[in-house]
Amino acid sequence: MAGVQYAPFSSTVDHGFWQQLTDKKLNEYGLDESSREIYGFFSNDTAPGISPQLMVDYSAFNSDWKPPPRSLPALGLLYNTNTIEKFKEIDKKELLNAVGKQMWEELRDGVLLREPSRLIRFILLTFADLKKYHYYYWFAFPALKFPEKSNYVESPEPLQQKLSKEQLSSLISAYDKYQTSRPSYSPFFLICCNEDNYSVHDLAEIEKFLTSSQKVIFAACDPCSFPGYPGWPVRNLVTLLTYTFAGKLATVTVLSVRDRTHAGKRDFGSSLIFTVEIPKLEDLTLEGVPDCVGWEKNEKQKLVPKLVNLSSSMDPVKLAESAVDLNLKLMRWRLLPDLDLEKISATRGLILGSGTLGCNVARLLMSWGIRHITMVDNSKVSYSNPVRQTLFTFDHCLNGGQPKAEAAAASLKTIFPGMRSEGITLSIPMPGHMVTDSLLQQTKDQVAKLEELIDSHDAIFLLMDTRESRWLPSLIAASKQKIVINAALGFDTFLVLRHGVKNNQGPETRSQLPDTTKAPISGCQLGCYFCNDVVAPGNSTRDRTLDQQCTVTRPGVSMMASALAVELLISVLQHPLGSNAPADASSDDDPWDRDSASSLGIVPHQIRGFLSRFHQILPASQAFEMCTACSHMVIQRYEKDGFDFLLKVFNEPGYLEDLTGLSAMHDATAEHEVWGFSDDDDLNSGPGSLDTMET
Repeated sequence: MAGVQYAPFSSTVDHGFWQQLTDKKLNEYGLDESSREIYGFFSNDTAPGISPQLMVDYSAFNSDWKPPPRSLPALGLLYNTNTIEKFKEIDKKELLNAVGKQMWEELRDGVLLREPSRLIRFILLTFADLKKYHYYYWFAFPALKFPEKSNYVESPEPLQQKLSKEQLSSLISAYDKYQTSRPSYSPFFLICCNEDNYSVHDLAEIEKFLTSSQKVIFAACDPCSFPGYPGWPVRNLVTLLTYTFAGKLATVTVLSVRDRTHAGKRDFGSSLIFTVEIPKLEDLTLEGVPDCVGWEKNEKQKLVPKLVNLSSSMDPVKLAESAVDLNLKLMRWRLLPDLDLEKISATRGLILGSGTLGCNVARLLMSWGIRHITMVDNSKVSYSNPVRQTLFTFDHCLNGGQPKAEAAAASLKTIFPGMRSEGITLSIPMPGHMVTDSLLQQTKDQVAKLEELIDSHDAIFLLMDTRESRWLPSLIAASKQKIVINAALGFDTFLVLRHGVKNNQGPETRSQLPDTTKAPISGCQLGCYFCNDVVAPGNSTRDRTLDQQCTVTRPGVSMMASALAVELLISVLQHPLGSNAPADASSDDDPWDRDSASSLGIVPHQIRGFLSRFHQILPASQAFEMCTACSHMVIQRYEKDGFDFLLKVFNEPGYLEDLTGLSAMHDATAEHEVWGFSDDDDLNSGPGSLDTMET
């Protein structure tokens, strides 16, 4: 349109939009670069001298989106690219013309007359660098080009110069009545004038007014405040009128509505009214789709994208929450689309033993997105600990040392403030460790606290110093049907084992269990840490030298065992059967030949490592019907007699063996001189064997 200028939109993006885009990219879009429908809005109450603004905010992605009160809607398309190279190289003209083609088709089909709000469109091209929280973006506000022969008949003038106060008051009243009757404000409408009376109607009603004697004015809510220059919505309205009424109307009168508030008073009179010529039908070139323009320019009127850096302005804790899970969410994009991160993050972990294994396990659970971790220990940080136990520093050793569990839990929060970590100093009562009358109430309290902790957590890690300290939590966890992961170290060996989660339906018998040479063992039938023992756990600290009281182990062994313990838990959580995931009991040592229903692979029962040969084996064994920790008879007696049963176990050597039938078995086989080997002997029979663990 010769001699006519329209003020284009300027984009405004609320910080909340980028936070929502980050969440969508990580949790929904992944690598999918398909266009997404989003929403924006603008206002026709713009302060003088301010360029017309189109805003997108945190609500832009809502499917039931509505613009804020007294604001006008804009329909957008989001194109989020995976790389900065794609962002730079994408064919921006093609993107714009694709929207222009759709607008043209809707114009020719009459859709834009029926739904004129579709005239206000925008494209948002983005690249989100989620490591640095840098967001590159570029807006386009599509507008079809005018025919060459369009001219003003009357140039834009303020409405207050064309109407009397009475006429202006009547128009304002009709406008308010129309807009307030709608679910949200309409950006385009008709104004009909019968003498000094005004009425406002939908644009789709134009046909019935064209032949009437009333004066018809086409109106658009205008976000522009510059005198004499209508804004971008007005341009799109004139385009619609030009291509729709060519050959039907010679001219159209257009009102750009500027409903301002100035000095506490309403200013409707600054609205611009003008008349434009409609070209004759023969002057229009209707072959093909008109070109489309609209990419946003910067302050220097150059066509370049924008960059926003939110790394310094976003809440550091929220930044950390998003960043720490980035690796996990990236896994789902390409490698593990069915990875259930929500199930992992909802898991509450209880770590019994806050030493070398406990610290490493806690760190790795954090890496997997588990945010609720409780650390338990009864000792303090010593000077020998920090170099091996990764949650402690030299300062934790001063003044006699801080309690290990509390120091470890505090370190987790220091590493990531979003952690719900708690440290509890607690001694676990053990078989073979006499409970005197003076210790009776204290022991009751310790048992009650341990029962409460196991009951309120989902996964229990047994990483304590002694073998017998694992007995009570093994029993309680079996009764409460909790997932238990056990890890133990030798000098150059390690054992990682998951306990079978009992279904508590009755005693197990060998005849009920599968042939372990042919079939996998279901999770409820797997043995616990004590199932290979033919003797009850006892006091393993009596008559031990220093090297036998401490775990003498190669430093890397604890790292390996910790990693495998955590990965074993995650594999259990991701398996469709959960804790009932079967373990392959075949004699084939090659795990590559074993099938798994889990996307993370097989879920073994045990992992036994031999660092001297850099070798691992994955044996599986079924639950032992005479097990001193998880057999039905022991669980049943514990659930029936409670602390009284436990007190007998603590104070009466041989009680567990008598209860389970191990004593009778020993007597029956005594003449054959049967030796009982434990997991300790199987792994390592020298100093630093599993029954002298420091974890």
